[in-house]
Amino acid sequence: MSESRSQLRVAAERFLGGLARENASPHTLRNYSSDLDQFIDYFSPPDAASAAPGEIGVLQLREWLGALFDQRLSAVTIRRKLAAVRSLFKFMLRGGTITANPARLVRTPKAPKRVPAVPSAEQTNTLVDAVGADTLDRPHPARDLLIFELLYGCGLRISELAGLNLEDFDRSERWIRVRGKGRKERQVPYGSKAAGALEKYLALRAPAELSDRALLINHHGRRLSDRGARGIVKFYARMISGDASLHPHSLRHAYATHLLSDGADLRAIQELLGHARLSTTQKYTQVSLTDLMAVYDRAHPKARK
Repeated sequence: MSESRSQLRVAAERFLGGLARENASPHTLRNYSSDLDQFIDYFSPPDAASAAPGEIGVLQLREWLGALFDQRLSAVTIRRKLAAVRSLFKFMLRGGTITANPARLVRTPKAPKRVPAVPSAEQTNTLVDAVGADTLDRPHPARDLLIFELLYGCGLRISELAGLNLEDFDRSERWIRVRGKGRKERQVPYGSKAAGALEKYLALRAPAELSDRALLINHHGRRLSDRGARGIVKFYARMISGDASLHPHSLRHAYATHLLSDGADLRAIQELLGHARLSTTQKYTQVSLTDLMAVYDRAHPKARK
């Protein structure tokens, strides 16, 4: 390993170590690690000297982006990889490894605006009710139902769900303290269905390790990981709905879309979801407009040819 290559890799390792200490989600750490490994490999060809961090400028970064486009990667994937590299360069600038941040000057590829696929209220409630019916002979049905009630009833991200502790619940007022992206905390209310599922689960919950106050625990008595929770959601979606594409974020989309459809204020939904910018929440208005157009096309005589 050359000295210059070592500089870049050591910087990436220190950067990832800092993210871990800041409690970044395992999903984020995996993506950043993979994206930065590929970035470093690109600038470490086997038949030439590796580029030092200070030798990578705007032109070199644009060539790297061009190579990503040549691989026919989606704009969303390229944007994610560029975000990881920008964060690394910002870290190296703060640490004095480089004297300027060329990644800041590279234009971000535009991503197509996609309306998220959202199950209807009837489909979502049918799925959650079927989970509660406990017909699949699962080892922890009460826990699994609580997962669905919190994902759909509170709009939580899967990492937020996995990170919940017992003391995060105000069971008398029905509020949850949720730790979201960037270590930001917010208060989220939960309804009677989630409250019932919570009480049932806590009555049956096996004792966890004394040092672990995690709400959701696995069969080893330790905190259920976000990957484990994802697997549970995928299992029920496949077995009950026959839809393997449904994932935890689909329930978050459903939560926001159904709130908006029933008249909830967009800014209130923004607060409930923990979005930093209102523009992120506004994508759900596109979903509602799409639904309205479908209703118009089906029902209005002037819509028919």
